[in-house]
Amino acid sequence: MDILTNPFRQLLEGDRVPFGTWVMSGATSTAEALGSLGFDWILVDMEHTPIDVRDAYHILQALAGTPAAPIVRIPWNDQILVKRLMDAGAQSLMFPFVQNVDEARAAVSFTRYPLPGDPQAGRRGFAGFHRGNRYGTVPDYARRANEAAFVIVQIETPEAAAKLEDIGSVEGVDAIFLGPADLAANMGHVGNMEEKSVQAKVAEVAKRCRAIGKPCGIVGPTPEIVQRYIGYGYDYVAIASDMGMMMAQARAFMAAVKPALVKSSSVKITA
Repeated sequence: MDILTNPFRQLLEGDRVPFGTWVMSGATSTAEALGSLGFDWILVDMEHTPIDVRDAYHILQALAGTPAAPIVRIPWNDQILVKRLMDAGAQSLMFPFVQNVDEARAAVSFTRYPLPGDPQAGRRGFAGFHRGNRYGTVPDYARRANEAAFVIVQIETPEAAAKLEDIGSVEGVDAIFLGPADLAANMGHVGNMEEKSVQAKVAEVAKRCRAIGKPCGIVGPTPEIVQRYIGYGYDYVAIASDMGMMMAQARAFMAAVKPALVKSSSVKITA
């Protein structure tokens, strides 16, 4: 990882929509395999999994040997977690369930060191030796780390969506990510992201993000739905997760093989 640049930021500045997936299993080999397969970015999900800071540390190490840009979704907008993950080498962080400008500003401040002249009033704590600064070998690390930090805030409720322009305009908020499942649930349609009013809101958020010049991402469960989201104007997209893709393929294999499992005649096993 080049500490002077953020690979996910570079992806967004490219000429194609960055395509990623979630790692929910916590398995370093799975993350490494997906990163090697060709996904542009891999999100390490600490919000809905037992993945802890140590697990995330090892997954980041595994992804460092692949072309994929890592993102870590933290469980909550928590200063201590942010500090530990950035010390572990995370540059791009996704903050779930951001509801207002104050929460967005707090997220930004947690990712920045308090440097003279920095308008973002950083609150990240200093440590001398960690993976983020290559164990003390990176000159001028604090300034470089502030420049490389990338903050993604999640919009997951109608109330947050109503404040999208204000949240997205907070200095240091680099991108928006819409959580379609939570949005649907908070609109009264639990488990039904395909409901017309939900899809209308999903399309609306992409349009409004584009109007303020803020990259907006989303995740979908199938290739068809992901392609629809690209059509709505989303700037970066993800499909399912390692667990979701494994289960989908396992179901398909089981359905294909099960009809052949019926025996035409029984076999008695003798000792």
